[in-house]
Amino acid sequence: MRKSGPPKGLIAYIVLELLAERPRYGYEILKEITEISGGHWEPSYGSVYPILYKFEDEGWAQRIEREDEPDRKYFELTDDGVEELARRREESAKKAKEFADVILGFYHVYVAFSTDDRFEVPNIEGEWHFDEDFSAWIVEQMIRHHDHYFGEFDRIEDTPEEFYDDHDVDGDDG
Repeated sequence: MRKSGPPKGLIAYIVLELLAERPRYGYEILKEITEISGGHWEPSYGSVYPILYKFEDEGWAQRIEREDEPDRKYFELTDDGVEELARRREESAKKAKEFADVILGFYHVYVAFSTDDRFEVPNIEGEWHFDEDFSAWIVEQMIRHHDHYFGEFDRIEDTPEEFYDDHDVDGDDG
């Protein structure tokens, strides 16, 4: 499985959210982010620890000592960190369409590679294929995740324009 990376700033936001729950150390944060992403993102020490050190420099987090684990570098959110988290929550709330565009854009390209005669991507044994079976599996996984988190999936027959109107959102990128 290819481990694609998240959009810029997302890992830092997730780190703030995790620290808001309780003090944590780097490896614990790495594992939690991997779990949250369903195993598709595996951040490295080289990405998480600089975030923690930056938070420390900015006054958003501080190191704490634990008698039961003196060799681990635990970090906890400060009051300034709580304020920064509130700011980033607001910023993240505005990125839902960007996330949807990335997901849908990649899926459309996947389907184009599968069906458009302009692309001649060969099927290699032992690798993922650009074809109907693999496309259906991707959609099935999305439906399973929807069912798990939101309840049984119901088809939405709205056109994009109708959906945007029903939810009072702008469908344009501008």
